[in-house]
This record gives sequence, structure tokens and C-alpha cells, in this order.
Amino acid sequence: MAMFIRVHVSPEAASQPELVKKLVEVCPVDIFAQGPQGSLQIVEENLDECTLCDLCVQACPQGAVHIVKLYDE
Repeated sequence: MAMFIRVHVSPEAASQPELVKKLVEVCPVDIFAQGPQGSLQIVEENLDECTLCDLCVQACPQGAVHIVKLYDE
């Protein structure tokens, strides 16, 4: 379970194989994986490796990916 962040991806973005592929490619710590039929899978055990680089947010339409810093709540 993630201690520092949580990643929210809109259902619309998570179901678009090309967008999912882009997320998988841009993430330097492999938080995203492409599952069956191209759907998005979040690799929970990698969440705490997030560097907050913002590449996933930049790769998607505005509001599709949101990083929640649990230590800011």
C-alpha cells in the first residue's frame, strides 16, 4: 500500500489503449502497466517510487491524471 501518494486516473483515460501506452512509456518508475485489452493497471508496489516528475499528468488531457500527496492531506 502506498504511503506517500495515490494516483487517480479517470475511467475514460484508463480505457483508452493509446493513452495507457503513453502513460506506461513516460513513467520512469513503472507505476503504470497495460493490462488486458489495453486497459490501465496501476502497479501499487511502485507508487512510493514516484518522483513527482509530472510526466503522467502532462501526457494526458487535463484532469485525466491526478496525483494525491497523502502527506498533504
